[in-house]
Amino acid sequence: MTFFLLNNYLFTHLVVIIAAMAKKKKSKNTGSTICLNKRARHEYHIDDKLEAGLVLAGWEVKSLRAGRAQITEGHIHFKDGEAWLLNANMTPLQETCTHYVTEPRRPRKLLMHARQISNLAFAVEAKGFSCVALALYWKDEKVKCEVALVRGKQQHDKRATEKEKDWNRQKQRVLSTR
Repeated sequence: MTFFLLNNYLFTHLVVIIAAMAKKKKSKNTGSTICLNKRARHEYHIDDKLEAGLVLAGWEVKSLRAGRAQITEGHIHFKDGEAWLLNANMTPLQETCTHYVTEPRRPRKLLMHARQISNLAFAVEAKGFSCVALALYWKDEKVKCEVALVRGKQQHDKRATEKEKDWNRQKQRVLSTR
């Protein structure tokens, strides 16, 4: 009888431990940034930001997991009620892309609601704004693109922004030494 109780006790604890281990599984890439477009923040005034999904091939996802992407020259183009990310460079990995030809700068479709696309397209065409990609990041194991509606900065605006950044850095140094 004691043997049966001991086995039952061990079995229930084993089941509890396995269930706890199964619940602890998390995705590797939750919320981490893949790449940023720092140049866009320097060149433009950012008016509005949106989140969009990306349609990607398998080799592109593997490249993004390895961090091999650049969106500094990337911009958004609107055509036939769809939004496309152009000139974003995703360098293929040598070991994964051996059996077919890859295009690192191919146009990639952005997934957004039709109303969001029409609002952005109207602002770009009628109001003289531009639309650029600010960042690529992981969200719930999916790649998301931060899209921004922007206006160009003039040279004196860029200088003023640079002075403000320097001043903030100096303030932080002074406050951290105290």
